[in-house]
Amino acid sequence: MTSPLRIGVIGAGHFGRFHTQKIAANPRATLSGLHDAAPARAAAVAAEIGCPALSLDGLLAASDAVVIAAPAALHHCLTLQALAAGKHVLVEKPIAATLAEADEMAALAARNGLVLQVGHLLRYTAEHAAITARLPNPFYIECIRIAPFKPRGTDVSVVLDLMIHDIDFVLSLVDSPVTAVDAIGAPVASAQDDIANARIRFANGCVATLTASRVSLKQERRMRLFGQDLYLNVDFAARCLTAIGATNGTPIPLLEGARLEETTWSDTDPMAAEHAGFSAAILDGAPVLVDAAAGRRALDVALQVSTSMAATRHLAQASGLLR
Repeated sequence: MTSPLRIGVIGAGHFGRFHTQKIAANPRATLSGLHDAAPARAAAVAAEIGCPALSLDGLLAASDAVVIAAPAALHHCLTLQALAAGKHVLVEKPIAATLAEADEMAALAARNGLVLQVGHLLRYTAEHAAITARLPNPFYIECIRIAPFKPRGTDVSVVLDLMIHDIDFVLSLVDSPVTAVDAIGAPVASAQDDIANARIRFANGCVATLTASRVSLKQERRMRLFGQDLYLNVDFAARCLTAIGATNGTPIPLLEGARLEETTWSDTDPMAAEHAGFSAAILDGAPVLVDAAAGRRALDVALQVSTSMAATRHLAQASGLLR
């Protein structure tokens, strides 16, 4: 296959619009068109970006690859349809609604020799690179991701909407099977769970605690990581990483042998990097950074979190703590 790739977008919502912009700016691709179940919305976004609004069949016929940015419940059927038509696929997170769906998607992509990439954007960020370079083997991780309420994304729980970002981040750092998941959560402003807290244990002894909320009064994204002789504190909003260890940085008064290092990073465009990786995987045979197996693993843990939340809620209701 030769460049430029013809890439179409399925879904003209919040993320679909961003994907059209990144494809249009990608020197190795051309935007073949946009499809959405709501024709008026597709036409409006297509006019803004300067591409045709097409039927689904028309988009597949005009494309070498597609980005699927439709609601999560549609990821499975749309991905299967694209793969069956011989098109490479970049599907937004979560990869699917169930593990069986994810397995079917991965199997069809492998059988047809096609790229199936999953949209876990944090893998392409400067902060991910900074953390993995300093602490490849953490034994404790704490993630906090809270934000004010927005109706967008409430077709799924906060676990599949927000927490799954940090789940994938943690799984990319911890190369060990998950042995236990304990979680609690509740719906507040939607029919789905809007707040959640989960504790994930791994076979190698690592423990990760994740908190996600989409009904907070402020926005905050932080991560703390402990490793052998190293502590990292990451403020994603300030783009600042603070490391306390024994080797690099400035000596800390009253803490013998400890040194403080602060690192900042410039604003980056992880979605552009994601699209560059997608193009390279198709055109050059480059490894897919977030493949179907990675997407499935993140979904598996997210579903375990949701299952534990339901069990905890049932226990609380049975004991009278909740009505």
